[in-house]
Amino acid sequence: MLFVIHAYDYTDPQALDRRMAARPDHLQGAQELKTAGHFVVGGALLSPDNQMIGSMMLVEFEDEAQMRQWLDNDPYVTGKVWEKINVNPFRKANV
Repeated sequence: MLFVIHAYDYTDPQALDRRMAARPDHLQGAQELKTAGHFVVGGALLSPDNQMIGSMMLVEFEDEAQMRQWLDNDPYVTGKVWEKINVNPFRKANV
């Protein structure tokens, strides 16, 4: 099952520092997801002036419980980088 995740960063003065501190572990986790066949695509959401303000990921898991188990342990969640997280099931268009 596919899930699209839109996650928006905290906006406090230390938010970018937390993001940069957690980023290596977050990217390593994304690489592990890719190796396991769960990562489809993802990257940073940018403001109009090209500043990172969040993330988007398209991931594939057996079910929502499996996806939540991964998400709850992502370094951007545990490191208080993402303040608001929207998760929706996703259906790829067959075009």
